[in-house]
Amino acid sequence: MGRTLAAILILLSLAACEPRGAIVVVPEAARANAVETVFIGTTRGVDPEDGNAFSKVRNQSTRYARLDIAIPPDRSPGEIRWTPPRRAPDSRTEFLTTREQLYSGAPGFRADLARALSRERRGTREAVVFVHGFNTTFAEGAYRLAQLGHDLDLGGVLVHYSWPSLGHPLGYAYDRDSALFARDGLELLLDEVVAAGAERVLILAHSMGSALTMETLRQVAISGNTRVQRRIAGVVLISPDLDVDVFRAEAMRIGTLPQPFLIFTSKKDRALALSARLSGQRDRLGNLTDVSEIADLKVTLLDTTAYSVGDGHFNAGNSPVLLALLGRISDVDAALSTEQAGRTGLLPGAVLTVRSATRIVLSPVTAISGIAP
Repeated sequence: MGRTLAAILILLSLAACEPRGAIVVVPEAARANAVETVFIGTTRGVDPEDGNAFSKVRNQSTRYARLDIAIPPDRSPGEIRWTPPRRAPDSRTEFLTTREQLYSGAPGFRADLARALSRERRGTREAVVFVHGFNTTFAEGAYRLAQLGHDLDLGGVLVHYSWPSLGHPLGYAYDRDSALFARDGLELLLDEVVAAGAERVLILAHSMGSALTMETLRQVAISGNTRVQRRIAGVVLISPDLDVDVFRAEAMRIGTLPQPFLIFTSKKDRALALSARLSGQRDRLGNLTDVSEIADLKVTLLDTTAYSVGDGHFNAGNSPVLLALLGRISDVDAALSTEQAGRTGLLPGAVLTVRSATRIVLSPVTAISGIAP
């Protein structure tokens, strides 16, 4: 009982006292602010209690939306601020939606997405699909992708898969089941993205969204969906809340993993430490330190412990230096494939390779690509 109570208290301490994310529509915010367009596929349903169109309720059908999100100028890279309840929004400091569109079905969504992709020249039409993690509202996931798209200057079309998280720090079991529930929806969204003309698909997943992503990739492989498999040009798992043995089993069933396959880890990730404790384990994939446990898989672990702040559960999205690294995934992959990472300065730190897997303990002492920590 003592351990359980301690775990609950730790979990509650991880929940921020700041206001939770919600969609606030202010069309005028587009006049002076940069705007990121986020296409969304979701298996969230309408909550009959409050009428929220995209809530914690699970919906069997995948629905589609688009948000144009204004990025405030007065902020640091990685920072997101929300409009507190009962207060006028501030477009200089808070993320706001300038335009919201709900599609009646997949054809309209696919056509709009195809137009966005067609603005890029052939051979460079890339979609970045973001899968959010535990304890995340609809707005929080969409705004996080807008922040990443802006801070990383990704260049591709941003697509968010919003699965029905409870959006509560005590909703771990609900979210874990929701992630399993949401597998078909993610595969369907990937189908739509490819059908719209995406030549390359980069999947970026956080926390429990990593477990959902791996299950979906396994499902895609088993079903023989080669059209989607051929277009996946890389996978990035940030603080993956995933059992290491389960990850290995999924990866083995997938077969050849998409490349690059990057896993951002941290030994100071308090959320994953709690998850491991609740599940009776020593490690989750996101705080794994012994690369030999996955040595037969072609993956790269990037240890971000030195950059940990707060609960350490989203270092790659909050640190300006790690954002710079994340924005150069293709360069990192090229450097690793030619074993030049250490000499190019892309990945400063201690490098350990065990068979197919590589672990890099990133060091804040050395700048990454000339960007000071």
